[in-house]
Amino acid sequence: MKDLKKEALEYHQYPKPGKLAVIPTKPCQKAEDLSLAYTPGVAQPCLEIEKNPRLAYTYTNKGNLIAVISNGTAVLGLGDIGPLAGKPVMEGKAVLFKRFAGLDAFDLEINEKDPKKFIEIVASLEPSFGGINLEDIKGPECFQIEEELIRKMKIPLMHDDQHGTAVIGSAALLNALEIAGKKISEIKIVISGAGAAAMAFASLLLEQGVQREQIFMFDSEGLITEKRKNTLNKYKFKFMQRKEQNLTEAFQGADVFIGVSKGNVVNSGMVISMAKNPIVFAMANPTPEISYEEATSARKDIIMATGRSDYPNQVNNVLGFPFIFRGALDVRAKVINLEMKLAAVKALRKLAHEPVLTEVEKAYGKKFSFGPGYIIPKPFDPRVLYHVAPAVAQAAMDSGVAQKKINLEEYTRELKKMALKLSQGKFI
Repeated sequence: MKDLKKEALEYHQYPKPGKLAVIPTKPCQKAEDLSLAYTPGVAQPCLEIEKNPRLAYTYTNKGNLIAVISNGTAVLGLGDIGPLAGKPVMEGKAVLFKRFAGLDAFDLEINEKDPKKFIEIVASLEPSFGGINLEDIKGPECFQIEEELIRKMKIPLMHDDQHGTAVIGSAALLNALEIAGKKISEIKIVISGAGAAAMAFASLLLEQGVQREQIFMFDSEGLITEKRKNTLNKYKFKFMQRKEQNLTEAFQGADVFIGVSKGNVVNSGMVISMAKNPIVFAMANPTPEISYEEATSARKDIIMATGRSDYPNQVNNVLGFPFIFRGALDVRAKVINLEMKLAAVKALRKLAHEPVLTEVEKAYGKKFSFGPGYIIPKPFDPRVLYHVAPAVAQAAMDSGVAQKKINLEEYTRELKKMALKLSQGKFI
């Protein structure tokens, strides 16, 4: 860890501080360039946009620009460290948008905890950006903020801590259920955590066939039950159980465990008590709810995923947000709706069944094939871009939220070219 700390700090400091820079896409080397880039030539696109606001997508970078916005109240596993301390994370998110989907992104750290004021600030930024990625905002405020901003704004917006985890986790879980020979409508799920990721994950699973009464969700006070109704926020109501149970009791006969809480809250005895072919997603970072070694030693028939890159089946949000926004922006979707999220789930799930590219195996130093140790594609698989983004774009058009129609075959071909360039480090 000492070496990692040193390397991480040096990475962020040298050769210049931070991870982002602005690079012009047009020449500005002579007087004629200057007169076009700025005054007097810049007045022409301004006047055209004034007459027809949609031309902002023709004459500016709006259609390829994301804002990564946070108030720093729930940064990674670090908690409420504030917007300034959270800036390296938001910069990192912006880097991932560019590296994996060719999207430009600015990080905006806002020093405001009041949800209403935060909403006003973000909503006022709509003219600048093609999409808004909310990040690391604590619950339950994050739910109110996202809901209200979606209502106010006409550009795609998503709180990735909620929906990124839900999309990637759903794709992985559906594949795990296929391998385990279980039907989604019949499984019992135990969830440790009741924050943004847990709520979104559970809600998306309901849309895919999980029975509400078969979800046992635990927060810091224990199982969410009807007895606690008067102390629960409204977002927890739909996951209330009637009978009291502790976490150990809930594990008995469970088919699936989803951990989005904190490390070391699950032991081997709990895993042993689960049903045949148990599925364990221990996604707390950096310390999972149960270690990979302990869980796999407890059950040989286990299918396990974590949030870590050094174990099989990493549930990594980078498999989702760059490509969901890519597809959404390219058809100028007004929102990111349920249909678009489910399309991303389906595309990721399907890609995991396909033979893995040799270049991907070389990048990770091992071979992969669909099975218990490979239920979700790898982040550096270039095919994710041209599988997920077209699926999201198609869903946006089919569901009526797209403001631009595109030819999916041509679009996919262009994304394949983009994926090749991005894998080669060509970002312009």
